[in-house]
Amino acid sequence: MIRLGLIGLGAAAQAFLTPLRRHGEFAVAAACDPRPEARDDFTAAFDRPAFDTIAGLLGAGLCDAIYIGTPTELHHEHAMAALEAGMHVLLEKPMCIRAEDGFALARAAEARGLTLVVGHSHSHDLPIRTMREIIRSGRLGAVRMVNSWCYTDWVYRPRRPEELRPELGGGVTYRQGAHQFDILRSLCGDRIVSVTGHAFDFDPDRSTIGAHSATLSFANGAVGTAVYSGYGHFGSADLTGNVGEWGYPATPLRRASGAAARPEDELKAKRARAKSAIGSDAPHQPHFGLTLVSCEKGDMRQSPDGLLIYTADGCEEVPLDNSRTPRELVLDEFAAAIGGEPPLHDGFWGASIVSVCDAVLESARTGRPVALPQT
Repeated sequence: MIRLGLIGLGAAAQAFLTPLRRHGEFAVAAACDPRPEARDDFTAAFDRPAFDTIAGLLGAGLCDAIYIGTPTELHHEHAMAALEAGMHVLLEKPMCIRAEDGFALARAAEARGLTLVVGHSHSHDLPIRTMREIIRSGRLGAVRMVNSWCYTDWVYRPRRPEELRPELGGGVTYRQGAHQFDILRSLCGDRIVSVTGHAFDFDPDRSTIGAHSATLSFANGAVGTAVYSGYGHFGSADLTGNVGEWGYPATPLRRASGAAARPEDELKAKRARAKSAIGSDAPHQPHFGLTLVSCEKGDMRQSPDGLLIYTADGCEEVPLDNSRTPRELVLDEFAAAIGGEPPLHDGFWGASIVSVCDAVLESARTGRPVALPQT
């Protein structure tokens, strides 16, 4: 068993607790959070110690690996501390607020012979993974286009102030686009060479980057597009059989209330939502919006319970198992990487996704495409 410590017990960590309980290769060993009530809840649930400092957790000798779910602006500091303490690291997305910090973490893990995995869970959605396998098999010929459309109420859900500030890794391009760009790269199967982006702030009373449209060009000639709006007008569940992000029936969209909640009220609401936002045993496949893949000999998209494949012979539905959640599959990748299997979502991959987020916003500012260096 891999003894896992948790740094940060907020919304991101809450989503991992049930998958951790169900996973056979990890034992939750300890946690760290500055909030006494969070530590008390953890100790009551797991009967394991909870520390108020990271140094206390890392120095206790209780852990082999660390999960980091703290605010994005703290990821680099906390992950580097864990690596320097000799721990393998599973880091939430977005990896860092600066791509160079992400690459520094990747190099630090590599130099120490440690595992660093970035938890981009939605490319582990089984329909996405199955489409990737079909692409790699060559059954439909070369992949040419992948389009990701996601429309939600992200802007109007309870938020910490930094989640709305792009300079701190906030706004939909960093917080949600990171999922889209990860999906596009995993399906197109090559490095991203250039990015063209547009970004939008539609609501001055809730100012943030709340929508984007991005085009990613890949070295193999494939093209990916990512469209996201978090303003709660249209919901992409209308395109997915009313199935939401985590495989449950979609809930009504939140819309602008016309009056901003107090930050302390939003934080309280966010913590309450985190305890039930992502359940287990969903009735359908997860849908991070709609992903449509176009290959030379056919197209593919998610269906509520699997995958639809369109060819000259017609439409074939492929049912897929949904007994394991994407976060359980992230934990599979992390455990396998600790065991010596090279992960797809290593530190260099995670940092490259931050580079794409940066490039989308730079292109939006300048009106020009942004070339990405080879990584």
